[in-house]
Amino acid sequence: MKSKITLVTIMLIFLFTTIVYADSNNTSIQPGSVDDPIITKSYFEQNIAKQVAEEFAKQSVNEEKIRQIIAAELAKQGVGSGTSPSTGSGTNSNTQQPAVPDSGLTVVKLQQGQTLYGGAGTEFIVRTGKVVAVSSDDNGIPDVTSGKDIAAGAAVELNHLLIVPREGRGVKPDAKNKQEIYIMVRGSYLIMNADGTKAAS
Repeated sequence: MKSKITLVTIMLIFLFTTIVYADSNNTSIQPGSVDDPIITKSYFEQNIAKQVAEEFAKQSVNEEKIRQIIAAELAKQGVGSGTSPSTGSGTNSNTQQPAVPDSGLTVVKLQQGQTLYGGAGTEFIVRTGKVVAVSSDDNGIPDVTSGKDIAAGAAVELNHLLIVPREGRGVKPDAKNKQEIYIMVRGSYLIMNADGTKAAS
């Protein structure tokens, strides 16, 4: 019996020593220590948040950048001319072909991920496909056919005349769209890809 007590005592001493030794070698870093300092809100706002905002601004396409791109492209095209550049090759999937030579109407094929922006006074008529309105501010696009204002993100009905009141507004394919999108355009316009680059025309 003494040997059993001695054996149990030795095992308990061994177990206790192992636990103490393992705990003393714990290398986890404690929050607030020199290795992992706690920062204050003011330090975060002055340093970290500013760097994050600057990095985000470099990588994203914001409203002001879109407005600048649209204004520059519309200035190149000559706003108010009633025409837009077109290619005569007919081989590109983004080909823009004049529907009626003297009317100033251009038929545009819009691909998934692209956005069609119009200059001030530009007219759109969506002929096929499902599109939604896009606006760089809280205002929408007037639907002259129904007499309503289409808010950003709302669906645009087929064969309705839309007039863009100012730059930064347009249409883009609905995420659920499965068919080709053709839009008749009169006036200056710009097609932008999802990454903010100008689509080849």
